[in-house]
Amino acid sequence: MIVLENELLTVHISPSGAEVRKVFHKKIGLDYMWSGDSQYWGRVSPVLFPIVGRLKRDRYALDGRSYRMPQHGFLRDVEFTVQDQEKEYAAFCFDPLDSFLDIYPFRFQVVIYYTLKEDSLNVRWEIKNEHQEKMYFSIGAHPAFNVPLQAEEKAEDYTLNFTPAAGRQATQYELVNSMAKEKKTVQTIEPISIQSSLFEQDAFIYSHIDRVSLRSNRTGHGVEVDLAGFPFVGIWSSYNKKTGTMAPFVCIEPWYGIADTVDASGKLDEKLGINELEPGGRFEANYTISFI
Repeated sequence: MIVLENELLTVHISPSGAEVRKVFHKKIGLDYMWSGDSQYWGRVSPVLFPIVGRLKRDRYALDGRSYRMPQHGFLRDVEFTVQDQEKEYAAFCFDPLDSFLDIYPFRFQVVIYYTLKEDSLNVRWEIKNEHQEKMYFSIGAHPAFNVPLQAEEKAEDYTLNFTPAAGRQATQYELVNSMAKEKKTVQTIEPISIQSSLFEQDAFIYSHIDRVSLRSNRTGHGVEVDLAGFPFVGIWSSYNKKTGTMAPFVCIEPWYGIADTVDASGKLDEKLGINELEPGGRFEANYTISFI
């Protein structure tokens, strides 16, 4: 486990998936990240690549060939190399060589940079196309935050607030059998109180959001995710249909990509939200989580 630390935060990151596993605020005395208890959901903060969400029949077509790809891709399950590390910074690199060509016919490199600054963690992705043809991909974050943060609180004490991108109209999507479906366009998004019924139909998704905060109405503690420039953000918690209850966490997920739409053609180059990278090209994106 790689440990980053400053005067406010201690962050644990596993080279497996380059996944943030723990964030502890030393001044406040709170653990912010979900524990990864497999009773609810066995992950904490996986990185989604080269797809976000699920494909129709878990397949896509490219250049006349059909490929099988599991939900959220494969990057969350690979071992990264620690490329660089300092007290408040670490870089994790994954270069698959030819390991995944049977399901993803591109050669690429992914580097994930984590940097602490005061009470915030910045996450930066860098993707390089090492293939001789145009590369198609999606990438996304899936961090899960404890809700509630303290034993005396309830999930219902927490509220989500959204800041839409200036000059852009936000679109809300819902998931129908894991496929994305446009629900409505919205000018503003009212604060949303956390309750189990929010996640009865899986995640809900917005486009063109600059910032999402999730804070306790009782203590003011929580997180704020700055994702300016990201085309999508998903909000999710595991929901138990038998008991009608949600898991004790909420995910705020900045995405450069989205699940296949209900009317998707199945062709990767036509997929909603897909990104293109020319041979030798680089893609960069970053978001910041503040632990309040």
